[in-house]
Amino acid sequence: MHITAKVDYAVRTLVEIAKGQPDSVKADAIVAAQDIPPKVLESVVADLRKGDLVISRRGPDGGYRLARPAAEISIANVIRAVEGPLASVRGQRPEDVSYTGAAEPLQRVWIGLRVNIRSVLERVTIADIAHDLLPSFLDELLHDPDAWTRRPRPAGGLVTGASAGPTSGEWRDLDQPDI
Repeated sequence: MHITAKVDYAVRTLVEIAKGQPDSVKADAIVAAQDIPPKVLESVVADLRKGDLVISRRGPDGGYRLARPAAEISIANVIRAVEGPLASVRGQRPEDVSYTGAAEPLQRVWIGLRVNIRSVLERVTIADIAHDLLPSFLDELLHDPDAWTRRPRPAGGLVTGASAGPTSGEWRDLDQPDI
């Protein structure tokens, strides 16, 4: 799974707002605390407002507030507000794709992946992060030594395939670490 910069900024923005509650938090305070470029913050907050996660008020007493309690905003809610569905296959929901032949079981793999993503992201809230009280199930996952082990890249760090680049079969470097 690839966590975009926008999602990362959105979660960090909400955590800063949660820490500032019950007061409103000004944009410049979020920018300074989290080193988020001001224009990016504007874009992120617009998505968070559309997703009903943040409310804003202009003026000298203005700023940002959470639209509901931090304990009711999961990381999954944030990702959906900023990027859309947690898991998609070629822009479709996993239950809407189908395969034939030897690849027929692949749909179940994608749905299983979504279940596992949800099992973490829907259970961790902005309040959990803001107050450094992460759920115990996360500690159990993190105590597995394999959780901290990087997987090796394929030989030479190259992959091939129709989705690998602009032209089918063209080689490209992997710039993202394996998770």
